[in-house]
Amino acid sequence: MHVAQVAVETHGGVVRRAYPKSRAGVRAVPMPPFLVDELRQRRGAASPDGQALVFADRAGGAQRRSNFRRRVWLPPLVRAGLLGRVTEMAPGRWQAAWPDGDGREQRAEFPTEAAAVTHAAASAVGGLRFHDLRHSYITWLVTDGVPVNVVQRVVGHEKASTTLDRYTHTPDDHADRVRLTFADDSLTFRPSPRPADPGDTPSPGRERSPQRDDPRRGETGVVEGSAPGGSSRTTQRPRGVQPLRVFVCFGDVKARRTDKSA
Repeated sequence: MHVAQVAVETHGGVVRRAYPKSRAGVRAVPMPPFLVDELRQRRGAASPDGQALVFADRAGGAQRRSNFRRRVWLPPLVRAGLLGRVTEMAPGRWQAAWPDGDGREQRAEFPTEAAAVTHAAASAVGGLRFHDLRHSYITWLVTDGVPVNVVQRVVGHEKASTTLDRYTHTPDDHADRVRLTFADDSLTFRPSPRPADPGDTPSPGRERSPQRDDPRRGETGVVEGSAPGGSSRTTQRPRGVQPLRVFVCFGDVKARRTDKSA
């Protein structure tokens, strides 16, 4: 998708400009195949018109932000449970619930689902903004490893600092992502936390493989190599025992400390 023009809403209506607000705004945005298919279905079999609007109002012109929010954006939020909710109580009885300005939940009943959704969408305060999709899009790309300079170019920012500081947010699974970074690193290997047992001495020619945490499976035990057939054998760590690893980096030097037991 090539971005070359913008629409600005004013008191007199929506004005189309032949240029974005900055030079970086002129850009090409890669689209996944499923989105291309959706847009082609919306366009129909007609030949593409460079001046036609893909998303127009009922009269075929550019949509006002207020109308788009009321008619297009808010009702799906209600149906998705992201802005109040609508529940069928009985045939012909639908209950709408929505948050007011004080954060308290208000409720009312309606004869149809459409009426309940419309009322909840019009009465609810807050909720996800349409522009928040841009924040989610940028955060998704950065979190999945797309280089910041590439994301900056796709979204049309003049500076990479704007992409990182204003639009990128910390994902909920950030702790798991940090642990997975070290899941296969040699620094994560450690000796067995169990005390040495003479009866546990391996037979000659068989060496016990090093044990390591495997956070990808969310286990509290440690993985002891592989059993026949490729499966992993897991030993549960005694309750209350929490291993501690401290990584200290000075230049090219990496030190590690492991506690004895809890």
